[in-house]
Amino acid sequence: MKMKMLAALLGCAMLAVPAAAQPGPPQAAPDVDYAVQLTQGDIVLKDFRFGTGEVLPELRMHYATLGTPKRDAQGRVTNAVMVLHGTGGTGLQFLQPQFAQELFGPGQPLDITKYYIILPDNIGHGKSSKPSDGLRMRFPAYDYTDMVRAQRQMLVEGLKVDRLRLIMGTSMGCMHGFVWGQVDPGFVQAMMPMACLPMPIAGHNRMWRKAAIEGIKADPAWQGGNYTSPPVMGLRVAASLLQVAGFAPLYLQKAYGTRDAADAYITQRIEASMKGIDANDIIYQIESSRNYDPSKTIEAMTMPVTWINSSDDFINPWDYGVAEDFGKRLPDGKYLLIKATDETRGHSTHTWAKFWKDELVALLKRSEK
Repeated sequence: MKMKMLAALLGCAMLAVPAAAQPGPPQAAPDVDYAVQLTQGDIVLKDFRFGTGEVLPELRMHYATLGTPKRDAQGRVTNAVMVLHGTGGTGLQFLQPQFAQELFGPGQPLDITKYYIILPDNIGHGKSSKPSDGLRMRFPAYDYTDMVRAQRQMLVEGLKVDRLRLIMGTSMGCMHGFVWGQVDPGFVQAMMPMACLPMPIAGHNRMWRKAAIEGIKADPAWQGGNYTSPPVMGLRVAASLLQVAGFAPLYLQKAYGTRDAADAYITQRIEASMKGIDANDIIYQIESSRNYDPSKTIEAMTMPVTWINSSDDFINPWDYGVAEDFGKRLPDGKYLLIKATDETRGHSTHTWAKFWKDELVALLKRSEK
């Protein structure tokens, strides 16, 4: 009733304004260009030893940051937030408007005047060291534990950060969050993993990954990784599987409700995703999940945790019936399932902050010290 009265009063007030002076419809605030505010750099980790025993004389970790580190009386950074990307991604993916424009601005949950945002490219991705730099299939066979250890070393040795206010991770980055519970849970004040399960990559999840890898290797042009031109047929198989795995059925049915529209969209998506990717890099990226299994160490994650999945996630199906039990094992944890609608984005709901940013605000408040 009060809202109706207010609307009526506003309507009367506007009638009193001369036509020439009447305001137009409210304008949306322009998107902020966070890319121009980035600081980027590389930290070289000397003689990095992988879990396989292989040693890389120089492991390059690329990073981007927003904001400024703030230090306490002991010189320790108190406002660092690390955001971890998914398989095949980079730290710069979090500049997409559905993420950055919802989180990084003044008064928003991760306001960069308050927080120091760290966006690394993980091993095998982006501008960090990867097989396509020259070693090809002789690159060390890294796994998720190696990737987390490299993140930690990058923070401590390179950025001089020995405590994180928050880790957020999406997909593979979500799994890295659970690996942090094995490697060094005391390093992290709060954790927000999104779109993963803390269990081995097996069953259906492993099968489509294996199919993507074998699709590349079956292409005669791959030549055991020593190709002179991209193995296009194999890359198309892998790209197709990766695209379909991340899709949101309800949203796509609404947005592409005819055969022609659906055909055009999937063709465009696959073609776009094939540009600039390397076959060996993809094999390593997918295979790095091979021994992931934090299921026995969940109780070590004693920091406040808000873990979020979505019910239209093809990669991490809600009806396995395991997430709720894992969530109960988190000492200070909260598990949430975002219900599918024709607006949610399947596995990629993790990047659309409008669906979960209120939970991020609550987590930050809950973990204040």
